[in-house]
Amino acid sequence: MGLIYLFQLSMFYHAYNSYLDHAYPYDELRPLTCDGQDTWGSVSLTLIDALDTLLILGNYTEFQRVATLLQDTVDFDIDVNASVFETNIRVVGGLLSAHLLSKRAGMEVEPGWPCSGPLLRMAEDAARKLLPAFQTPTGMPYGTVNLLRGVNPTETPVTCTAGVGTFILEFSALSRLTGDPVFEDVARKALRSLWKTRSEIGLVGNHIDVLSKKWVAQDAGIGAGVDSYFEYLVKGSIMLQDEELLSMFLEYDKAIKNYTKFDDWYLWVQMHKGTVSMPVFQSLEAFWPGLQSLIGELDSALRTFHNYYTVWRQFGGLPEFYSIPQGYTVDKREGYPLRPELIESAMYLYKATGDHTFLQLGRDAVESIEKITRVPCGYASVKDIRDHKLDNRMESFFLAETIKYLYLLFDPDNFLHNSGLDFELGTGPSEDCVLGAGGYIFNTEAHPLDPAALHCCSRKQEERRELQDILLNLSEPLPSPQDTQSQETDSETEPPVMDPSESIALKPGSRRKAPLLSCPMQPFSARLAVMGQVFTDGT
Repeated sequence: MGLIYLFQLSMFYHAYNSYLDHAYPYDELRPLTCDGQDTWGSVSLTLIDALDTLLILGNYTEFQRVATLLQDTVDFDIDVNASVFETNIRVVGGLLSAHLLSKRAGMEVEPGWPCSGPLLRMAEDAARKLLPAFQTPTGMPYGTVNLLRGVNPTETPVTCTAGVGTFILEFSALSRLTGDPVFEDVARKALRSLWKTRSEIGLVGNHIDVLSKKWVAQDAGIGAGVDSYFEYLVKGSIMLQDEELLSMFLEYDKAIKNYTKFDDWYLWVQMHKGTVSMPVFQSLEAFWPGLQSLIGELDSALRTFHNYYTVWRQFGGLPEFYSIPQGYTVDKREGYPLRPELIESAMYLYKATGDHTFLQLGRDAVESIEKITRVPCGYASVKDIRDHKLDNRMESFFLAETIKYLYLLFDPDNFLHNSGLDFELGTGPSEDCVLGAGGYIFNTEAHPLDPAALHCCSRKQEERRELQDILLNLSEPLPSPQDTQSQETDSETEPPVMDPSESIALKPGSRRKAPLLSCPMQPFSARLAVMGQVFTDGT
């Protein structure tokens, strides 16, 4: 595998250095004209997105330099319209991941880390700029927000399903690291509101009006516009040990299998009737086999991956749309913008099975990207996968996801694959917090989050609240016997009040305290992918 390592490192640094030389501080590199452009908010996006990849590849010195540079130069108080979805997964997710990995990179961390730190404050600042988008009657966010002024009064209320349901990882991480519940609260409210809009047959559409809850685009599938919503239900359930999120996904999964799955392909159907509306495979759907591996559905995942891999071999990449009946590309959807999803699934499935077929996909991907897309100033998106014409764009996810997943596929000893043998003790809330022991959850932009850090910091907040309650109780006068008797009578006649954060799976009136997350001492491949086990036994 040594030669593949060298190719991947060469690939990363050719793209990364080209961005620094020709595009920084713009968001993205234009590799054909050797210059840059702002695309998602004018925040040096590629640098933020690539930061944790530097660490994963072992370049601690450059990680430290860039982390310091971003702290000194990036300001979110700018009059720019930004995608709420993209800013969350790329900027907030990238900064959170870099914060959690900063000690490993050799940076000096402040007292209280991982529950405090400059990169965490940057992530919080960016996320606060997104909060005005959630101020809707439904709790579902607008798709665009001005980072300085909030939501434009003329902003369209129509947004895609993924733009509503792809916040629970980053926003819960923020809330549990910082102790401010507002982020997790708005993410959960959006998820629950979206859950209530599913059709009679259990499906959701593609675009929804966040003010009226009316579906504007009623195509149901697992690809563009919907994909990461399902991804975050699964990954959120694992990271947060949350049965509510898992139960939501499993209900969707039944409907997806019943109405959209045909011969291990997933088609697009009308959300109310289940009739086929688009018999196409979209390249963004290639994440699905990897997601299936996380819930133990390996047989189905392997068959679907094989279908997708045949398309890759046909063209040397995945076209954005592929007609399943015709076995060919769809008009005006022939491009391949260096997407990572099939490589992502290969990484998960290789970890789960050890099957070298997935390594072969990795070799094919490296060869295709090198031969087809490499240009003097980086790597260019493919405008047409049939004749390999190129487009003047290198999206930030090429460095954040595509190369990262390729590298991890061929690096079984990387710390992200840690089986629990290597860990460190927290320096902040309590010295016995076990951090970095494995079980990392990747957000949809491939930014790894350590669930143990969330548990460590949320435990600190819980202990602080318990202490406050004790002090308040000590400061209050003791109730009289009559008051005590009255309270007991009231408690017998009044029904128990449900906490709005309780699981939908609970019976009315029942209560359950969320189980504590055990230290992740097994790799996800053993605990999740192979055995299909998502929740601990409360240990």
